[in-house]
Amino acid sequence: MKLKIAVLPGDGIGPEIMKQGVAVMDAVCKKFGHEVEYKEAICGADAIDKVGDPFPEETFNTCKEADAVLFAAVGDPKFDNDPTAKVRPEQGLLAMRKKLGLFANIRPVQTFKCLLHKSPLRAELVEGADFICIRELTGGMYFGEKYQDNDKAYDTNYYTRPEVERILKVGFEYARKRNHHLTVVDKANVLASSRLWRQIAKEMEPQYPDVKTDYMFVDNASMRMIQEPTFFDVMVTENTFGDILTDEGSCISGSMGLLPSASTGESTPVFEPVHGSWPQAKGQNLANPLAQILSVAMLLEHFDLKEEGSLVRKAVDASLDANVRTPEIQVEGGEKYGTKEVGEWIVNYILNA
Repeated sequence: MKLKIAVLPGDGIGPEIMKQGVAVMDAVCKKFGHEVEYKEAICGADAIDKVGDPFPEETFNTCKEADAVLFAAVGDPKFDNDPTAKVRPEQGLLAMRKKLGLFANIRPVQTFKCLLHKSPLRAELVEGADFICIRELTGGMYFGEKYQDNDKAYDTNYYTRPEVERILKVGFEYARKRNHHLTVVDKANVLASSRLWRQIAKEMEPQYPDVKTDYMFVDNASMRMIQEPTFFDVMVTENTFGDILTDEGSCISGSMGLLPSASTGESTPVFEPVHGSWPQAKGQNLANPLAQILSVAMLLEHFDLKEEGSLVRKAVDASLDANVRTPEIQVEGGEKYGTKEVGEWIVNYILNA
């Protein structure tokens, strides 16, 4: 297979973890005889500094022309600490999702047996947790009408029937491929937008009689994820709730540096780690590259390269079992490995498998 990949390293630790992701992609393609062509593009704070736009047109065209986008992270403290900034790195991420029509964010949440002790929850609660959060990406408050002055501000949580139907369809179909259990998360007891979500989900439910569908208010869902994460199989929700719940879910595994994601929709799919740019660690060879590497696995699986994706996952599991880990998940007294060393170990594992 020939693949054209747009590479967007972004900010902070992005370039460091991206280097390892690309190295793993190269190793898999060499192992299985695939051809891959990369084209790098700027985004986030890096792009603002260079051209004044966090997602410039040239970057958009690079993404549009690719088969897939491998993305790292955006964000910089100089924008976070300036509430008056009119242009922000995160606007580039929102623009990419909107322009590419990426309405579905797929975030798997899973635990690794050798890392159960790293979870903030008790091992007996998280062991066996394995679910998918599906977040609507291009509607809701993030894109609705906004206003702010010195005395008042508002964000409009706006959704249309077609937007809700298409993301619910993704949720139902993922549930069919897994354990046939879908949880629709909303706040229908308070919000009109949530009542529309629940109404449409109820209408669609009979089309999927093999899927057990339940409904949960977002506050209850956030507690249930902590109290009983093994309850969930597939969860689907709107943009703002999904942003919060998926970050909460990522902590179940013990580190945000372990979990990848995919954003799919009308155009080129994007594969990225769920964590941010961690600018404080930039250039220090500290960042965990596993979420970026597992994003490569999701990319391969998207193109039905299941054996290739499986090998990447096997290599990651092997690295954890061998205690080849970055500091935040290393066992006490374990050998020190950095971003580069973990990536190199996984590449060698793949090539010698």
